[in-house]
Formats: sequence, structure tokens, C-alpha cells
Amino acid sequence: MTLQAVPADTVDADLFRQLLRLHAAAVVVITAPGAPAEGAPATGFTATSFTSVSLDPPLVSFCLAKSASAWPAVEAADTVAVHVLGQEQERVARTFSTRGIDRLAEHGAWQPGPDGVPLLDGVLARLVCRVVERVEAGDHTIVLASPLTGEHGLGEASAPLVYHSGRYVALNHGE
Repeated sequence: MTLQAVPADTVDADLFRQLLRLHAAAVVVITAPGAPAEGAPATGFTATSFTSVSLDPPLVSFCLAKSASAWPAVEAADTVAVHVLGQEQERVARTFSTRGIDRLAEHGAWQPGPDGVPLLDGVLARLVCRVVERVEAGDHTIVLASPLTGEHGLGEASAPLVYHSGRYVALNHGE
């Protein structure tokens, strides 16, 4: 499925980026098993595009640029894992957003899960999901997935890591 073309008279790219920086978003790392036949190793990437879509049936979504180094693995994956990062895990977010490195090797703290999907240790919450659809949307693909399992309280974090105005921030609960 491909979304319809956007009208030519849309907001310019620079203004669009400036506006979206004002939207605070939880930070997740999404991992996918390798696809050896396609030459895609297991990988992960940092995302702020993760969202719930439906309660019945349970569905979540995230977006990934087709030019991203993680795209070949995500494109081939039947199973992915979504890891909600805690406020003290900025280093994890930065590792999984760094280009040109083996992110999983650099991170180190993970275990293989169902279908070989990497499961990161010590995160605030984790969902293992079955990919149900990929929708082309401009230079990105929207991935729809159905959660199969979920866990929380896997680390010491009490609040999520948030990305706002171009930087990682922690929530202040008035404590």
C-alpha cells in the first residue's frame, strides 16, 4: 500500500523540521533480526516515531527511512522488538542512532529473542511484535506491528527518556 501524493503547496522542509522539534516524543530502540539471505545483519535503531495505533486488535507503528542502514533488516523482518528507554539511557539512544558502527556489538547488553530478534537488557519496557504491514509514505515506510509479548520494569528507570527540541530530556514529575 502507498499513501497518496502530498499536494505541492505544502510547508517547506526546514519549517516542517522546526515545527516537529516542538513535539516531545518518547525514545525507543527498535531491533530486528538479521536477514542473512539479503546480507542484512541483526540491527537496531533509535526512533521517536513509535505510537500505539489500535487496542482491538493491538497494533503499534513506527517509521523508518528507506535509506536508513537498518532498513534492509526491518524490511525482511517478520518479528521486531520495541524497547522503551528510561531517562538514564541517553547513551543507549545515541549508540543506536550512530551511523557506521555495529550498534548491537557496541551496546553489548542484549539477548536473542523469538525469531532471533535482539532483546536489549535493562530497558523501561519491551514489546516483541509481529510485523503485519508496511506502508510506503514518502521517503519513509510506516511499519504496523502486532504485539505478541510485553514486559516492563526490566531496568531501574522510573520515567521514559524523551526527545524534545533536538535534545534528550527527562520528565520532571514535580518531585
